[in-house]
Amino acid sequence: MIRIGQGYDVHKLVDDRPLILGGVTIEYEKGLAGHSDADVLIHSLCDALIGAAGKGDIGQHFPDTDDNYRNIDSRILLRNIVSLLMRDGWKLVNADLTIIAQAPKMAPHIPEMRSLLAHDMNIDEKQLNVKATTTEKLGFCGRGEGIASLAVVLIERPEQQP
Repeated sequence: MIRIGQGYDVHKLVDDRPLILGGVTIEYEKGLAGHSDADVLIHSLCDALIGAAGKGDIGQHFPDTDDNYRNIDSRILLRNIVSLLMRDGWKLVNADLTIIAQAPKMAPHIPEMRSLLAHDMNIDEKQLNVKATTTEKLGFCGRGEGIASLAVVLIERPEQQP
């Protein structure tokens, strides 16, 4: 069986928070607001994985009303989601992730993001693509008010024999 999942996340840029994307702390004047570390890239990836497996969404698994997840490293959430899928027999075929931000420049950080995320998902880096784009200064991302991320994943599980 093969299934596709899609994820989206967005967080507001604010003062006095670190900017963490794909597990990488990026030097920048602002960071993302959120209950956890607000890593939109990992959050969209988690939602895509959960959705592909038919397991709801990230908020059901890690509610922002639970103080256990306050300021949590999103890489921990990702590893938990990957373990959940593996227990159900799912294997990631590939993932394609897009960061949508006017600034800062993401290209210098993408190799480290790929390395960390591939490690956390127990996959080869060749199975993971991370890219970034701007919105040509349009919308909330273009005005520097927030950062968004999109994720698409393909997972597979051998058909169960009757």
